[in-house]
Amino acid sequence: MTPPIHELTDRARDVFRIVVDQYLDSGAPVGSRTISKISGLNLSPASIRNVMQDLEELGLLAAPHTSAGRMPTETGLRLFVDAMMQASEPSPEERAAIEAGAGAVERGPVEEALANTTAALSGLSACAGLVLVPKREPVLRQFGFVPLGPDRALAVLVGEDGSVENRVVELPPGMDSSAVQQAANYLSATLGGHTLSEARARIERDLRSQRAALDSAAQALVAQGLAVWSEDTGHRPVLIVRGQARLIDATAAEDLDRVRQLLDELEGKEEIARLLDSAREGEATRIFIGSENKLFALSGSSVIAKPVRAIDGRVVGVVGVIGPTRLNYARVVPMVDFTAATLARLLA
Repeated sequence: MTPPIHELTDRARDVFRIVVDQYLDSGAPVGSRTISKISGLNLSPASIRNVMQDLEELGLLAAPHTSAGRMPTETGLRLFVDAMMQASEPSPEERAAIEAGAGAVERGPVEEALANTTAALSGLSACAGLVLVPKREPVLRQFGFVPLGPDRALAVLVGEDGSVENRVVELPPGMDSSAVQQAANYLSATLGGHTLSEARARIERDLRSQRAALDSAAQALVAQGLAVWSEDTGHRPVLIVRGQARLIDATAAEDLDRVRQLLDELEGKEEIARLLDSAREGEATRIFIGSENKLFALSGSSVIAKPVRAIDGRVVGVVGVIGPTRLNYARVVPMVDFTAATLARLLA
């Protein structure tokens, strides 16, 4: 359990803050001699060692291996983040880079803008960037079937934004090529200019009222095509991960096993999606440090995540980063906040 900050003396708070700041900056344990050289503290190395020993007994610092230096524990980092961190706003250059990525929506599909924004956040934070959004239904332009054999065909949807999606559908027994073409022509005429859900509602009404000029085989294929798309579109989220290579920094050589573990964990897209989804509730940025989340407990990594909210308060996505526990929280948290605000305008 993290001790309340008010239980620490002023001296202990000062030493603890310096240890954390120095560790987050260098990634190396911090010794008493280093702290004693910092102006304004006016403490001897012996006094500093005593304070560090007290902080270690409280579970806030630890001495790795046989090093004389100390580094913050996960409990210590939690105390620092919750009670001592002084966040710094993103610079104009950082804001411009994030907004430039989001601006790609004017030049292509929204997924491209999301990927570019996530890549910009990754580059600025030196972490892997993550974004989770609901699957967006494009306005549809064209529909077609490509025969794959006597009993199967590839259904192809083309969106107004240039996106293309494919599904394999089963053909009704004995269906000939003319009936397949009839079904494709009807779907293209009905789908054009509508989202899939809008077109589906119209098609289902037409089939129920017998207004669709289709024979029974073509009607069966239309219904089958709609059923296949209904099974895995709409609510399935889109997860974009960018910048995994940034996790292999200059200090990674000292801890290759941790980095390998983290890269393996990032392959579990469904688990990452569930983790990010857990950050949807509440207004504040969520910070998961090390073993506080089971997914990244083995690699000892931290996740910073923020829900993306539309003007009406709806959560339309989650954006975040993942990196080592020693990442620069004071700089990265506001960066994630700004990215969430930028994506809110994009996804509203």
